[in-house]
Amino acid sequence: MQTSNRLLDDLAKVANGAVSTLSGVKTEIETLIRQQIDKLLVSNDLVAREEFEVVKAMAAEARLQQENLEKRVEELEAALNNKSK
Repeated sequence: MQTSNRLLDDLAKVANGAVSTLSGVKTEIETLIRQQIDKLLVSNDLVAREEFEVVKAMAAEARLQQENLEKRVEELEAALNNKSK
């Protein structure tokens, strides 16, 4: 009986070591993949989502200002046309 328990203990230690090693390998692979994705993003000049949202908001604001200026120019042109008549 003693050798059976010792054998099972040794197998449990080996299995525990294998799980521990696989966990380390998984972490290493995730790190390598993350590094490769970061390199890909940088090499393709892609931006972070936060930066994109800021620029998008700036563009929307600029568009709104441009539309307001167009209306103002039309009003001024109409006023000038009325004065010249």
